[in-house]
Amino acid sequence: MFNTKSYEMMQKCFQRNDYSSGGIKKALFLPDNPLYIHIKRKKCIFAKEKPYEYIMDKFYAIRPYTEEEALVAMPAFVRDPNFAKAVNLLSPEITIATLEEELKQVKSIFDFQMMISHRFIEYFVKIGTKGITFSGIEHIKPDESYLFIANHRDISLDSAILHHYFFVNGFRVAKIAIGDNLLQNPLLTQFAKLNKMFLVKRALSIREKLANYQLLSEYIAQNILMENESIWIAQRNGRSKNGIDQTQHGLVKMLSMSGRKQPVKRLKALKLTPVCISYEYEPCARLKARETALSQHKNYTKLPGEDFNSIKEGLFGQKGRVHLAIGKPIVDELDLIDSQLTANEKIVEVCRLVDKQIYQNYKLFPTNYIAYDELEQGYDFAEYYTPGEKAAFMDYLLKQTVASDVSPDVMFEKLLHIYATPVKTCVLGETLANHDYED
Repeated sequence: MFNTKSYEMMQKCFQRNDYSSGGIKKALFLPDNPLYIHIKRKKCIFAKEKPYEYIMDKFYAIRPYTEEEALVAMPAFVRDPNFAKAVNLLSPEITIATLEEELKQVKSIFDFQMMISHRFIEYFVKIGTKGITFSGIEHIKPDESYLFIANHRDISLDSAILHHYFFVNGFRVAKIAIGDNLLQNPLLTQFAKLNKMFLVKRALSIREKLANYQLLSEYIAQNILMENESIWIAQRNGRSKNGIDQTQHGLVKMLSMSGRKQPVKRLKALKLTPVCISYEYEPCARLKARETALSQHKNYTKLPGEDFNSIKEGLFGQKGRVHLAIGKPIVDELDLIDSQLTANEKIVEVCRLVDKQIYQNYKLFPTNYIAYDELEQGYDFAEYYTPGEKAAFMDYLLKQTVASDVSPDVMFEKLLHIYATPVKTCVLGETLANHDYED
């Protein structure tokens, strides 16, 4: 909505007590910005005695729309021609005129999510899965806030399926962390900001990353501790490409930064709650296997549009059966961490607690056991699948080995590893080194 230059210009205006229309207008990103029009109509931007929290918000560059901003942005979003094409996927009977009429009844972001977002989630669940099972809702309370830290297998569906669970059970949806590299499309950016998604900036220098981590840490803490808003964040930067669900130490360290010199105390207050999602058929398995193979000997550079292709394939591809489990908030366990450990060692212990629950709650499917036995050339888990299931899965894998720049044999091996790895970590208790790279 506002870029950094806009924000700095506004700050200078206020510092020199320049509350004139001209000074502020120059600072705004665009004169036809819907938020600008809304503020101007409300007559709160040009009067010195009015509050300026609306635009003097240090989180403005990463946060989603506020309730007021969202109500202004919704009509333009619904009228976007590209949105009309997306709606046509749901049902040819749904028209933009119908949605605009329904929009008149929308009074909040939650109403919008129920009217638009939940319909999309139900549609993609219907076409892309053979059903979803859930567990763990009893571990959380609807009137409390949590920091949901999740394993990450699909760009869009991981958090969307959690929200589906919340919608069905009458829980408020969480705010979602999303990489800004995924929002190159203006319509996607609007959709994200209307759906309580906040930005994790990726292409930053080391110095900028440190400042951004501090900002993210403060934003997350403020939402959970002061606004009673839950947060969903992946346990690592980017999706797992190799089947290893392992919490990044740097991520947990970032989450604790707002606690200054008491990182564990801050993490305890945030109520870290592991969330584990398991797919019978790995989303974008072919793309992941290819990227893993190509990145084995050199840094992999994505081509333009690859992230968007992953989003599409993740949404429309067949995932089979899916299970999502909400773990228990990690609170009392943090008191047992040795106080003599260094700050970094304490962070490592927190990561282990998160990973432990994710491994315990991971639901293994026949595809996982088949892949492990095939990789190890044995029959250790043959009791968990039938010959027919094995034949069908092997046929599926062979179809996934087609890639122009990676041999079928290498693709097949990488695919087996993706499916077999959860057996190693969740059943056999192996600790695997994660050399995966970020999205």
